[in-house]
Parts: sequence; C-alpha cells; structure tokens
Amino acid sequence: MAQVRKIPMRMCLGCGEMKPKKELIRVVRSPEGEISLDLTGKKSGRGAYICRDTECFRKARKAKRFEKAFSCNISDEVCDAMEKELTADEQSG
Repeated sequence: MAQVRKIPMRMCLGCGEMKPKKELIRVVRSPEGEISLDLTGKKSGRGAYICRDTECFRKARKAKRFEKAFSCNISDEVCDAMEKELTADEQSG
C-alpha cells in the first residue's frame, strides 16, 4: 500500500489563509537578527510565511505582522528591499 505523504500547511501573514508550504514564500530572521526573503526555504532562523503576492506582503507589513512574528522592529529599508525582491520573483515566475 502506497504511503500518503502529509503536506505541511502554513498560514500566510497577509491574508491569514492556510496553504501548502511549497506555495508560500518564507521570510526568515537569521540568528544574527537579519531579516530577508528565503526563496529556497533552507536558510536557518525563525520563519514566517506569505503568499507569492505583493498584496499579501503589503497587508502583513501594514498590520505589523512581521514585527509580531519575529518579536523585533523591522526598518522600512528592509521591508522595501523584500518587497522589491518579491515583485521581481512574481514577474519572473
């Protein structure tokens, strides 16, 4: 009998929907405290997830959900850089 693999589900910080982990982008806070997008899902550190949609990113940013998830303040420069990277990923894929 074939083994049915369990699909890990994660909640998007923007829209609040539960989706398969592979459909989402991980935002990670490294052990050094640096926050960035983790498009591979392999970086070490605390992770939070958002949809591959700039609208979800903006909702999460406006509601300060990244700050709550990582228990730290995030500068506008870091958020702007992540939004640019997400937009570039959205357009390429």
